[in-house]
Amino acid sequence: MKDGKAILHAAEIIRRGGVVAFPTETVYGLGANAFNPLAVARVFETKRRPYFDPLIVHVANPADVEKLAKQIPSNAKKLIERFWPGPLTVVLLKEENIPDIVTAGLPTVAIRMPSHPMALALIKKSKCPIAAPSANPFGYLSPTTAEHVREQLGDQIDFILDGGPCLVGVESTIVSFSTRKPRLLRPGGVSLEEIQSIIGKVEVSSAMESRPSAPGMLARHYAPRTPIMLDLGEKDLSSYKNRKIGFLLFREPKKSFKKEHIEVLSKKGDLREAAANLFSAIRRLDASHLDLIVAEPVPEVGLGRAIMDRIRRASKHINEDYANGRV
Repeated sequence: MKDGKAILHAAEIIRRGGVVAFPTETVYGLGANAFNPLAVARVFETKRRPYFDPLIVHVANPADVEKLAKQIPSNAKKLIERFWPGPLTVVLLKEENIPDIVTAGLPTVAIRMPSHPMALALIKKSKCPIAAPSANPFGYLSPTTAEHVREQLGDQIDFILDGGPCLVGVESTIVSFSTRKPRLLRPGGVSLEEIQSIIGKVEVSSAMESRPSAPGMLARHYAPRTPIMLDLGEKDLSSYKNRKIGFLLFREPKKSFKKEHIEVLSKKGDLREAAANLFSAIRRLDASHLDLIVAEPVPEVGLGRAIMDRIRRASKHINEDYANGRV
């Protein structure tokens, strides 16, 4: 099916209350009509996502925000003007017409305008905003290709729009304007430095939450089946001599690194390339039937902050176990 026909078919499914996986510049989303509570409930059921974890509502025009939010603070408008369409989500006080299931009963709604042309066309043809988390089982790695979606959810959803690999590769940055001062809730495809260059100082949420105020804020998230250990020193590898270990490296190692299972995020140490490759690289290691994945930290500037956020959430429990002598 050609792209145009595929988009029309997917939009018809959305209008009928179905569920469609679609590409964005960040990751693939699992979408339903944001104003149809039953369709949104199916998204939660398909992902096995807890109902207390809110969704992002995707729009195709900045003007659509006025239909979803009670007010748009001036700093939010500045970020929308600068970064939309793109990997930025704003959290605003919601209008009453948004079903509570979309916002997990919170008084706020998360909104973004993706830049992928297929996503924008789908929203326009569907004639409604689309509520969508990432198109994967809850807590597992986000999909960055249509094949990733097929492997995980292919027989559980109505249609998959194939728009090729995602260019950004990590989820959107989330900034909340529900309180007096803007707050970064989740680092992502737009860096904190870029945001602060537009609106000045932004508070940063440091806590991983048991009941999230925005998507992607749970303590354990983005996790493969294989345990991930962050920054495990060579001296500590002695206890794993008889076990299969894979390595997730930021850049090409300077010294010879004689290990069988290695994924390099960016040979030149480019953070944008590393972000785009992150989830796919972890998937390949996860498919190698390893006992452990050891991840090298990346510099926490620009997109590095988003990469480290995802690795920390993916590795949270195994690192706690290691620190407490349980591994």
